[in-house]
Amino acid sequence: MIAQGFTPKLLTVWREGYSLATFRADTLAGLTVAIVALPLAMALGIASGASPDKGLVTAVVAGFLISMLGGSRVQVGGPTGAFVVVIFNVIASHGYDGLLIATLLAGLILIAAGLLRLGQMIKYIPHPVVTGFTAGIAVIIASSQVKDFLGLTIENVPADFLAKWQAYLGALGSIDGATVGIGVAALAIIVGLRRAAPRLPGFLIAVVATSAAVALFHLPVDTVGSRFPDMPVGLPMPSFPELSLAKVNAVLPSAFTIAFLAGIEALLSAVVADGMAGTRHRSNQELIGQGVANLGSAFFGGLPATGAIARTATNIRSGAKTPVAGMMHAVFLLLFILFAGRLMAYVPMAALAAILFMVAWGMSEYQRFLALLKMPNSDRAVLLLTFGLTVLVDLTVAIAVGVTLASLLFMARMAEAVEVRRGGDRDAELDKEDLDQRDDLPKGVEVFRIAGPLFFGVAGELLDTLRRLGAPPRVIILRMRLVPLLDASGAQAIEEFARQARIAGAHVILSGVQPQPRAMLERIGLGEAAGKISYAADYASAQALGIELAGLDDAARH
Repeated sequence: MIAQGFTPKLLTVWREGYSLATFRADTLAGLTVAIVALPLAMALGIASGASPDKGLVTAVVAGFLISMLGGSRVQVGGPTGAFVVVIFNVIASHGYDGLLIATLLAGLILIAAGLLRLGQMIKYIPHPVVTGFTAGIAVIIASSQVKDFLGLTIENVPADFLAKWQAYLGALGSIDGATVGIGVAALAIIVGLRRAAPRLPGFLIAVVATSAAVALFHLPVDTVGSRFPDMPVGLPMPSFPELSLAKVNAVLPSAFTIAFLAGIEALLSAVVADGMAGTRHRSNQELIGQGVANLGSAFFGGLPATGAIARTATNIRSGAKTPVAGMMHAVFLLLFILFAGRLMAYVPMAALAAILFMVAWGMSEYQRFLALLKMPNSDRAVLLLTFGLTVLVDLTVAIAVGVTLASLLFMARMAEAVEVRRGGDRDAELDKEDLDQRDDLPKGVEVFRIAGPLFFGVAGELLDTLRRLGAPPRVIILRMRLVPLLDASGAQAIEEFARQARIAGAHVILSGVQPQPRAMLERIGLGEAAGKISYAADYASAQALGIELAGLDDAARH
């Protein structure tokens, strides 16, 4: 008997019953995602310092296994931008065999993490750290594509960020007009279609259009075929990389970094998927699925893989119902490779650079980055330090320093929030707390009391609470008088809670909010004047407002 927490969602779906109509919906969603993933996998393979076929192999093998064995109904996996920096450095230092060994080890680490039930550990990564290193990776990815986008003549592009830009500035005189034209055209197509026809596969259309232009007009630009003349077509035979204790020791730190990134991005993507589709993922099983997928990818000579937020969102919007959609996405990609692999040689490198610019822009989450800059100095320091270390030093160092600093700052803020009272003093207001707080509430009004600081370690409980409600009420009261401290992650959790409640048609009322949490909520646009949520001075006022709002809803429905 498999424990519920370690049951792949595919098996759950199969037990529930799988209809032909569901298969049709999953197949259509899988085809849509495959069309999006095809040029993206090629671009990420090249950006990682490998080749486009490596990205495609990863998308096929790992994408299939992640959906088949993962803990999410609609997660789609494959190569992602988060790995680009790490993969590039591992290949440069230890060769491609070293990367395969690191990917194998990362897979084993992920499986062990899942079996040890570490899937919930993601909630302890502070929001400014995640945003900081994600934005830093975005800057690095965009910087790595400047040469191909402008057609610069540089023999060897330095790996260091500052040295790289120094080389770019020194080679500005070699900009190629045809290459820039192709890159700008691809970028314009992608951006234009996102605004005018967002359902169309902008990446693929941009690649096809620019490839056709290069072929028809014989433009002298660098293409996949000219850069990788010996690129194989199809899936390679599985093989085991040559292991040695020295190589394992050399790549072990990189393996932990890959496993950490894979786990973080996969679970973040699963949380996003839950919010969009109204599902609930199994975090430990998701880690196990990710681990097996990375083992499979390494056996076929692929890259590290994880859940991909953009492809998962596309999957959901395209009508995916079950993990079969992600498996079909991998099947369609394999068919594309087998029957249209030779055509990939005509794809211009500048078009792939344009795709990666858009990937970097999406990863940057600039709106969230700017919102965090409005937070107190402590959160802002964690964000900027993590971002700076990611870009200028090393991703592993950035995460370690960011988490350590966030923890120390949190302890300092907790010390400031402690109030020392005389032993005989009692809190008269606490004595009046109604332990049966739901007794006087009408149908359609729900209430929850939050006690203690709402910080990055417990923020996720809010969203779990909303999901556990099933059919949402018309009004939700959050009693916050006992919350002395709210950090950036806690504020973001309340914002997401309020957003999902609004989507479900529920009003959110906050009662008894203390000054520090109120100030934090105002910083992210959730103040009383914004009108997104309601505030009440105490619980009695919140009850009266809740009854009024529930009554208004009833009146509106009749």
